[in-house]
Amino acid sequence: MKLADRVAIITGANSGMGRATAVLFASEGAKLALTGRNEERGREVVDYIRRSGGQAFFMRSDVCVDADCRKAVDATIAAYGRVDVLFNNAGVFLPNTAVECTEQEWDAQVDTSLKGAFLMSKYALPHMIRQGRGSIIHNSSGWGIVGGDRAVAYCAAKGGLILLAKAMAVDHGRQGIRVNCVCPGDVDTPMLPEDARLRGMDWKTYLEGCANRPMGRIGTADEIARAVLFLACDDSSFVTGSALVVDGGGAAD
Repeated sequence: MKLADRVAIITGANSGMGRATAVLFASEGAKLALTGRNEERGREVVDYIRRSGGQAFFMRSDVCVDADCRKAVDATIAAYGRVDVLFNNAGVFLPNTAVECTEQEWDAQVDTSLKGAFLMSKYALPHMIRQGRGSIIHNSSGWGIVGGDRAVAYCAAKGGLILLAKAMAVDHGRQGIRVNCVCPGDVDTPMLPEDARLRGMDWKTYLEGCANRPMGRIGTADEIARAVLFLACDDSSFVTGSALVVDGGGAAD
């Protein structure tokens, strides 16, 4: 029970890595506040956690909207009285080069990943500072460290998250707050087949490209969730300002 009596907020908790992390955190004793834009899927995650004996609620929220982020944190404090962990997981990926990328596509990706992490952190941090402890994890990407093809806005947003984490780690370390990033590679979530569709690739060909990594396979959402758990709990008590790459060796190749 690595998160016993801890309160965690997870954005983009409807599916994929957010859902897997929510389920794992609940099994480790955390009380959860889950946010996302798809209320039906969010409620399903909450129902699953509650049936398993965990505590969770879902709030429909858009991390691009300041008022929504403030309300999400306020609702967490109203329900549980504190916030110990924030996992800024919400993200969007639309494959495009700098020439092809529209302003709207740029804004959708940068605002969801980078601005959303900033806003959620802005409102969670005062509570963590008052408590004298807290852990914030941004969901970056292997492509936040190395470049990716047709991913100009995505790479900019994910790379920005890494330096956002480092800057926040410097600002808030002496207040007991740790801030880190997890950097997944290709992971079996709904985002992957959608990327294949947008690139006009069949799924088999796409997977063959993903498997061209040192470990020869894509990752699972559960594998990323375990890395997030490490950064959230006391096992990483001396880790801050770091970017933990969990990509089967992709960034090393």
